[in-house]
Amino acid sequence: MPKSKVRKKDSPTPVTDRRTPVKAKAVGPSHPIYVIVMLAMMLIGLLWLVVNYLASEKIPFMADLGGWNFAVGFSFMIVGLLMTMRWR
Repeated sequence: MPKSKVRKKDSPTPVTDRRTPVKAKAVGPSHPIYVIVMLAMMLIGLLWLVVNYLASEKIPFMADLGGWNFAVGFSFMIVGLLMTMRWR
């Protein structure tokens, strides 16, 4: 059986990073209005869906929208949830 070759050992010095470090911008907390708008969007979407289930046939423009009421309600909620990603 042939003898295996001896491998070279890695050099003991660590590899230095060639990139220059980039300093991140210091950003403060979100404005309180941002939080209010974010929560309001989610609540408006929820209320739209609840009103759709309870009284959509009694409200003329909601009855005209039909199944699009779900798209409107979920759109409000999705916008509110997307706003949470930028909340600090």
